[in-house]
Amino acid sequence: MDTAQPLDHGPAVLFCPGNRPDRYAKALAAADAVILDLEDAVGPDDKDAARDAVVAALAELDRTRVIVRINAPGTAAHDGDVAALAAHPGLTLMLPMATSAAAVEALAPHPVIALCETAHGVLQAPAIARAANCTALMWGSEDLLADLGGRTGRTAGGGYGPALTEARTRVLYAARAAGAVPVDTVLTDIADTDRLLADATDAANAGFAAKVCIHPSQVEVVRRGFRPTDAEVEHARALLAEAQHHPGVFRHDGEMVDAPVLARARATVARAGR
Repeated sequence: MDTAQPLDHGPAVLFCPGNRPDRYAKALAAADAVILDLEDAVGPDDKDAARDAVVAALAELDRTRVIVRINAPGTAAHDGDVAALAAHPGLTLMLPMATSAAAVEALAPHPVIALCETAHGVLQAPAIARAANCTALMWGSEDLLADLGGRTGRTAGGGYGPALTEARTRVLYAARAAGAVPVDTVLTDIADTDRLLADATDAANAGFAAKVCIHPSQVEVVRRGFRPTDAEVEHARALLAEAQHHPGVFRHDGEMVDAPVLARARATVARAGR
């Protein structure tokens, strides 16, 4: 199994329809990792052809940066997807409509990104994240809002409303508690780059490691949201340099610096490096 995983390469992950093999390489060139989608992006009549196209392309693609979103358990295409991808056990799969750890573990030895996009899935997020092969947890705003019967997931100011904010937070906590990578949801309004930048920045500030895009134009905006500013990086490096001279807590520019502050500084430098 490859040791590198798709989410190790950077925060901008791009969906690509599985039935558009002409776009696979372009998507990989644009984003940090790519999700080849066999589920929502592919109509019922194209499922088999899309699956065949993805399997055929895997030999030529950098599988350390490829995720395949299979169809949900209980659907007609699910078993076919799993069988067709069995020859690539190190390939990361995305499981939509995840509701249990058992559903994730059934895909072993594949590493799995579990997509919590129903009320049931969000409430089961802690158990799902503890599945042995669950490497990441993502929340899905659009399907979740539909499952809740909501009218809109946003407030008048543009941020998430209380219901979706709670779901987002639950998934973040569940992932971090289990040692899995937390992944933020998509923004379907491709033209609203201001909202995307705000969402990406907020996701990075909260502790998410990546955000999923649905169009190549969103990739650089997401990267910008996750990228620390030059001032933040300079401050973090100064703290880490000063820490070399202090075995314990110390003051720097009026700030008390202890282990958690240094941990955040190291994370800031690491994010800048990515």
